[in-house]
Amino acid sequence: MKKLIITSIAILGVGTLSAQNVTLNVKLKPIQTLVVNNAQKIVNLDYITKDDYANGVSSMNADHLNIFSTGGFQVKVKSSSAALQNGGKNIQANTIQIKATAGSEAVNGAQYAQNVQLSANETMLVSSSNGGIDKKISIEYKGAGANAYLNNYIAGQDPTVYTTELTYTIVSQ
Repeated sequence: MKKLIITSIAILGVGTLSAQNVTLNVKLKPIQTLVVNNAQKIVNLDYITKDDYANGVSSMNADHLNIFSTGGFQVKVKSSSAALQNGGKNIQANTIQIKATAGSEAVNGAQYAQNVQLSANETMLVSSSNGGIDKKISIEYKGAGANAYLNNYIAGQDPTVYTTELTYTIVSQ
């Protein structure tokens, strides 16, 4: 009887042993988001005094861009046109410079471009091999000095306004 019980247990035990394999994949897709600070969606370069025309003016926008990236990235900027126009006159976009710097939540190891001339072609402002969550980039806009815009005022307009739309993009690298 003992032999029968042991034989039965052995047969049942062998019959219930089974193994299955599962392949588990962790699939990471690149995600980049870039948001312009809502309070800074309009940037003005106001030429008010004689010194403004002589020296140029700038507008510093702290934490202007907020980025999220799952890995390395580049931030680029471009103007909607090569020239800002009003009443048959124009200001060349490349007379406006953009300077990127680390914001209050810096991206570790990022490279920030200095004195980039605005263009209708995309120009790189920030490059990083690291990603980040809610990282900030500050942007300074600087208009030309040396009286470059002296003859761009149009009588009867107060002020004369030249406008372009800027597009910031973020791409993985």
